[in-house]
Amino acid sequence: MRRLRTAGLALLGATLAASVTASPAQASPGETRTVCADSMTPDGWVDVNWGTSASCRVMSGSNIKMIKQLDGLPVGTQVNACASAQPPKGWTKIQTYYSGGCVVFVNSSFTPNAWLLQKTS
Repeated sequence: MRRLRTAGLALLGATLAASVTASPAQASPGETRTVCADSMTPDGWVDVNWGTSASCRVMSGSNIKMIKQLDGLPVGTQVNACASAQPPKGWTKIQTYYSGGCVVFVNSSFTPNAWLLQKTS
């Protein structure tokens, strides 16, 4: 039974590593991916949600994030994004607000932590 559990965890880890290391260039505009929180948000992507999962290293707070590919979206598109990564070039912050899905650290206040972004160029 222990070998089966170990093999299952190894497979889960390999699957997660493959999804984290997949090239951002292979993503479609608007595509989302879930990655471990200690992964850098690639250029052209924004963080759109934070959470916890046993599949990533345990930290004091959220340990996974959902990221969204913004490259290739048409001008005028609006996207809600966490303020944990700067928006790509050509995107403007339209509004700042608090989002429960963007809480990165435990005991976070209701300080604005998210943006409404709009593609301007």
